[in-house]
Amino acid sequence: MINSISIVFPFYNEEKRIPKLLKKIEKFNNNNKYNLEYIFVDDGSEDASLKLIRDFKKKTELNIKIIRYNFNMGKGYALKRGVASASKEWILTTDIDLSVKLEQINIWLSKKKILNNKNIYFGSRLLKDSNIIAKKNRILIGGIFNIFLRLIFDKDFIKIKDTQCGFKLYPNKIAKKIFMNLKENGFIHDVEILILIRLKKYDINELAVAWKHQNGSKINLFIDSFKMLFGLFRLKLKYKV
Repeated sequence: MINSISIVFPFYNEEKRIPKLLKKIEKFNNNNKYNLEYIFVDDGSEDASLKLIRDFKKKTELNIKIIRYNFNMGKGYALKRGVASASKEWILTTDIDLSVKLEQINIWLSKKKILNNKNIYFGSRLLKDSNIIAKKNRILIGGIFNIFLRLIFDKDFIKIKDTQCGFKLYPNKIAKKIFMNLKENGFIHDVEILILIRLKKYDINELAVAWKHQNGSKINLFIDSFKMLFGLFRLKLKYKV
């Protein structure tokens, strides 16, 4: 069902996490037979993140693409650039901290969860089969966001439980059609992606994941909660859904 995957990693100032990530990528690459492409999108980093990846690319045979621009635009923008560059049949977007391990793809396949190449597959931390290790503040942020989301949008339109898990798998052509219309650059981009998917009538399969909180999050409980709230209202007005 899956022969090739482009894996998109957006990042901003992640020099502390990148060495560990690169080791995990090598291990995943060595233990799997997929035709893999790793796309690193540097969202205007000011630390040594880019150098670490460039040095790694020079010494490895892995298929690595690096996209770089000078200003911090936001995760949504970075994902949009990465998806546009992806060449494999499937596109996986994920976070650089690998809160969900890349091996989750193998678990989904072994359990026959990937049904066809016409559906989109969203990792979800809120399904009963998901295994979650998280700090209370992250659980609180997620709970607040979901309350806002379901107060502002029709639950029959949203349908899925977890919009914000970064581990999402798309057929290439569908991903490109969705992301080319993405306008939200920040945290709220996940909700706009969901809206675009619903409006284009693509099907989403929400799948359980093993998710473990990683230290170093840049999310601010109070400031980002208000940003998310205003962002949801903005999307509500824009798309009238």
